[in-house]
Amino acid sequence: MKTRTFYALAACLLPWTLAQAASQVLPLDTRASAYFNGWPEAGAKQGGHYPGAVNLASSWLGKLDDDQLQALLARKGIAVQQPLGLYGTGSKAVAARLGKLGYRHISYLPNALADTAKLKALPNYQALVPAFWLRDLQQGKPVTAAPAKGWKLFEVGWSVPKAYLLSHIPGAGYIDTNTLESEPLWNKVDDKQLEATLLAQGITSSTPVILYGRDTLMAARAAHILMLAGVKDVRILDGGYPAWSAADYPVARGLPPPVTAARAWGGPFPAHPEWLVSTAEAKALLKSPNGRLASIRSWAEFTGETSGYSYIKPKGDIPGAAWGHGGVNANDMSDFRNPDHTMRSADEIAAFWREAGILPEQRVAFYCGTGWRASEAFFYAYLMGWKQPAVYDGGWMEWSSDPANPVVRGERPIKP
Repeated sequence: MKTRTFYALAACLLPWTLAQAASQVLPLDTRASAYFNGWPEAGAKQGGHYPGAVNLASSWLGKLDDDQLQALLARKGIAVQQPLGLYGTGSKAVAARLGKLGYRHISYLPNALADTAKLKALPNYQALVPAFWLRDLQQGKPVTAAPAKGWKLFEVGWSVPKAYLLSHIPGAGYIDTNTLESEPLWNKVDDKQLEATLLAQGITSSTPVILYGRDTLMAARAAHILMLAGVKDVRILDGGYPAWSAADYPVARGLPPPVTAARAWGGPFPAHPEWLVSTAEAKALLKSPNGRLASIRSWAEFTGETSGYSYIKPKGDIPGAAWGHGGVNANDMSDFRNPDHTMRSADEIAAFWREAGILPEQRVAFYCGTGWRASEAFFYAYLMGWKQPAVYDGGWMEWSSDPANPVVRGERPIKP
């Protein structure tokens, strides 16, 4: 009887006013992260979320067992004794699931999105596009923040397009990361080669480019390089190909479509060299009161338990660098991702960066082993409106290749 009564209360969703919520309740936004980030829902002129809200999308529930959901709630700081105010599509489903986990103080905020002037959104949310937006764009439907005519879509992958050949988003070309970076350090190719590669793909500085990967890491690596080259409108499909597939949108098979090469770039190349730093510049940042090197690596890599790569032998990290989080290994960015692999809430990312002394007013250079994870962190900082982000392209691979460079190992504070 006690359990039955409890679930009834959880499902009731008592309404609270926003004034009550502001002082007593933690708002939970149960909509998809795209709407939370700033994309307008159907029929709305503006997107975003209620200030201070935490995103807990109802669409994630089916991906998580109870233990995984409890871990997610803990990561978000949603304590069982915390009064919660839910709003958005899926509120009842989230309330019922939370009720099963022992959350008793659940209410509903029916007017949380009514005052659009108060809604908070990512400053550059339009650069992180949801799958439904891309589908509407392909079908010629009106979309928010539509790109200029001549936009191009690319899947980004490593080496030959095996997965692409079997299934890809219709109309997508293919970019091999081997054409953007080169051995032995896997740094960006030289400017002359990069310009030729982009022109061969029909890309100029004014070509809007939408990128996706089987994992966002690949798309982020390409996005950073295109942005520093000077492509003015670069976007990433949030959640990548898995998000498209999960929506059950159509796919194509076979080779990339024919490409007409562009003749001229149309501006300086690269247009934003400040978004890439060398080892010498990284060392200067370590000495700058307004500079910060941020290690986007797993904790095991940061402390020197592993190098993270079969082809990088030295273990450890750069003395004076802050730990900017990563994931469980060199191929994982779960600290930055939602359960559906879309971008984690910007407030949550900013919070763990702030704890490490990584701040938006600083000149921050992100690095990892060879640049992929650092590029994803860079892109998120860009979405968040940070003014001076960069990627230390050489990262741990280049730093550790010089025996004269100092190395630190072992457990230590995440903030230097």
